[in-house]
Amino acid sequence: MKNLVDILSANNIILKKIKKIDLVNLGSRQKIDLFSGVDEAKYYTAIFLVKNKSRFVKSSAIKLMELEKRLEIYVNHAYKNRLLVITSPLCSKAKFFLKEDKWKIIEV
Repeated sequence: MKNLVDILSANNIILKKIKKIDLVNLGSRQKIDLFSGVDEAKYYTAIFLVKNKSRFVKSSAIKLMELEKRLEIYVNHAYKNRLLVITSPLCSKAKFFLKEDKWKIIEV
């Protein structure tokens, strides 16, 4: 969690509250970390932390967007900001696909 806060603060993203969401509740077995936070303007932010060794491709981006829809149903509210923090290489098509849907991407 401290590592995530350091990454967010380095990119000028300040959240008041951050809590971890268990993926089992969403019916997913993906190897990512999912966090929900509230910023200073009281907007909800969904944070997806991906630590893969393989390349993050467009099919992975589609699965991530489906997971975000399930998260909105689970918590019963929509997220204004969606953030992908990724340590693996990112395919340019996946990056364009996510940016087109107004995702913010932080490559570590």
